Amino acid sequence: MNISNVTFDEITLGDSTTYTRLITNQEVEAFAAISGDHNPLHLDPDYAATTAFGECIAHGMLTGALISAAIAMQLPGPGSVYLSQSLQFKAPVFLGDTLTVTLTVTSKHAKRPWITLQCQVDNQDGKAVAKGEAQVAAPITPETVTVIPPPALQLVEAASLPETD
Repeated sequence: MNISNVTFDEITLGDSTTYTRLITNQEVEAFAAISGDHNPLHLDPDYAATTAFGECIAHGMLTGALISAAIAMQLPGPGSVYLSQSLQFKAPVFLGDTLTVTLTVTSKHAKRPWITLQCQVDNQDGKAVAKGEAQVAAPITPETVTVIPPPALQLVEAASLPETD
């Protein structure tokens, strides 16, 4: 699959894109393994049942990572550099939720190829689960790249791993 970027000069105020992703237990477990955040609220259904949420919820930064994906893959796309992000978590993300990230260009820097993106993440019911603002260095040269699929990821229960000395 090939994807193309949108250069700073091509971007106009109000430009927008959406990116949608289903959040499953596999995504939450993989995020925990990669990030090192093993909070039982995300991984232990028995523990999570005792919390105000009543069940496991996704990591907030997993939601944030979807914003990063939308920036890297769609607006502005390849060659963009994520400079900063403010993010407020508005509601929990439950396993089985389908999240839609909406990015909207709200400003362009006068002297640098930087843009500001309004970021909103809604669940399948249209409820905002996160919102914020990102600063991104937009590419200045048009580019089309081949997306390299990520390696296959297999999660293995820690109890089944061989012991090491």
